[in-house]
Amino acid sequence: MAEPSLPVVDPGASADENPSSGPGISRRALLGTAGATGLVLGAAGGAVGYAAAPAAATPLTSVGSTEVMFHVKHQPGITEGLQARGHLVAFDLAAGAGRKEAAALLRRWSETARRLMAGEPSGSDDTDVARDAGPSSLTVTFGFGHSFFSRTGLEKQRPVALDPLPDFSSDHLDKARSDGDLWVQIGANDALVAFHALRAIQKDAGSAAKVRWQMNGFNRTPGATAHPMTARNLMGQLDGTRNPKPSEPDFDERIFVPASGAKDPAWMANGSYAVVRRIRMLLDDWEKLSLGAQEAVIGRRKANGAALSGGTETTAMDLEKTDAKGDLAVPINAHARITRPDQNGGAAMLRRPFSFHDGIDTDGVPDAGLLFVCWQADPLRGFVPVQRKLDRGDALSQFIRHESSGLFAVPGGAAEGEYVGQRLLEG
Repeated sequence: MAEPSLPVVDPGASADENPSSGPGISRRALLGTAGATGLVLGAAGGAVGYAAAPAAATPLTSVGSTEVMFHVKHQPGITEGLQARGHLVAFDLAAGAGRKEAAALLRRWSETARRLMAGEPSGSDDTDVARDAGPSSLTVTFGFGHSFFSRTGLEKQRPVALDPLPDFSSDHLDKARSDGDLWVQIGANDALVAFHALRAIQKDAGSAAKVRWQMNGFNRTPGATAHPMTARNLMGQLDGTRNPKPSEPDFDERIFVPASGAKDPAWMANGSYAVVRRIRMLLDDWEKLSLGAQEAVIGRRKANGAALSGGTETTAMDLEKTDAKGDLAVPINAHARITRPDQNGGAAMLRRPFSFHDGIDTDGVPDAGLLFVCWQADPLRGFVPVQRKLDRGDALSQFIRHESSGLFAVPGGAAEGEYVGQRLLEG
């Protein structure tokens, strides 16, 4: 659980939703209404109903109106702010399915993603689950696992950076919930919109691929705080203070594969590599610690994310500062100290996780934690060196458990008229 992640962006205050489109009104037309419906109590018998939208409707201004473009340089779902709801799902190609079937599948998936991200129905068989909603910042992102290339006869096009991750001493991996031929990341600021996309992607897979594993996550809803701020994880810590920012001059070279990269195949131009880890938090043990002990494990103040060396959340950590006893203000094994890029040869990754809670175990322990997703131009220079160092002495390691893992090559965005992965599958 390395340190950075994107702050939640508040796209605007929420508005009431129009609960019914009525005959002949499309979802697209609904986006032009304000959701100005009012709850009214009928005078006779106190019946509950909804008033119709006024003739002079004002534009929708809720979270649901925000649309992310599908045809972009980098696939959506990488640099956008954290979304309130997420689904991660991996597929394996069906027996006998190869390059031709994979190309047809990616073509279907890309068209479905484009339509849903625009707030349109997925097709003629749309389930209407998200009928009343706008796009809600929906993003759908596609990637290829190591095994995909042998299944499709494209071994020569497999990037070296996609070699399997090394074993880490902190791993307790469930192989059935790890890896996969294909990976899809779905995020939205509305739970029904996200589920609608998940269901459409699953249906589109048809007989070409079957689900290998699927995980559900969440983050704080945009607008839930008085102002945009760094998100908190289930340990209560601000999580994402030192994430690389797109405004930084070297952001692209650290996160995305260059268009003229010598190490990567041409089809990966403008793409990135995603490391996906299900990290369980041992919350019962964590919550027994005092506030001071929790802060020493992380190296930051729980209230505001400031380093224990002083200042505010954004103040640079002073690794040499000592307290009155001569002890380091930020302990030598603090998580925030170990994960700093300047302590790891400049290793950088863009963290964009979701929290998860999958119920209570039979022994009463919550099955909860972090669906860790990090992006980098090269995992051998990004994730791997940081995780190796964490393995050697991170104070947080006794309170977390890595339970599943995957590494996926995520190609650049599809141009108009293209589908994601077309340059690989038809090149």
